[in-house]
Amino acid sequence: MPPLDRLPLDTNAGAMIAVPSGKVTLSDRRTQRSWLVELAPYHLAAFPVTQAQYAQVTGQRPSSAHGDQLPVEGVSWWDAVRFCNALSERAGLAPAYHLDPVGENVEWDESTDGYRLPTEAEWEYACRAGTTGPRYGPLDEIAWYRGNSDERIHEVGGKRPNAWGFHDMLGNVWDWCWDFYDTEVYGTYRVLRGGGWFDEHWSCRASVRRRSHPTFRTDDVGFRIARSGAA
Repeated sequence: MPPLDRLPLDTNAGAMIAVPSGKVTLSDRRTQRSWLVELAPYHLAAFPVTQAQYAQVTGQRPSSAHGDQLPVEGVSWWDAVRFCNALSERAGLAPAYHLDPVGENVEWDESTDGYRLPTEAEWEYACRAGTTGPRYGPLDEIAWYRGNSDERIHEVGGKRPNAWGFHDMLGNVWDWCWDFYDTEVYGTYRVLRGGGWFDEHWSCRASVRRRSHPTFRTDDVGFRIARSGAA
């Protein structure tokens, strides 16, 4: 089922695509388990957050490579949720996250319409765009990965989007997601999805789940933004 509507694509403005309600089955290769998630309608950015957009909102340019249309990288999960709140405030929206100013706790207020990170179920549902295979197209056509990236990051939107208009869901930079990975084993580690420019082909698949500490920063991890609700 295609998205309900699509805004003009503007990589600086963080154009959002409306995604209809649906279901997606997630799986974890390590634990050999799978689980079904039902999703309400939501919006997801067509592109990862760019360096220009991140600088406009935060005044910072943390990335190791430099270019306005490159995905922002070198950002932690905490940096990403703070960006979401700052962008919400600039847009006159209620922030999605309540941050503990002295600790490491964050609460997501699901009643708000502010910007936020996607859940990993939302991420995978949008990535698949109705497909059921490991990828939504031939890897060289849709993603920057170790086999074609020349071992460097690339501007967003340079590869073919999926059927719903999402670019760079696989390759270029990993996307931070809201979810904990496995609290019993990994504590506060959060989920990463999508693969990056330095990854081999097997990491650039719709179902692949990775994890990292929410303070972790590196040159192939970025994020894209979401909002709850239908158009």
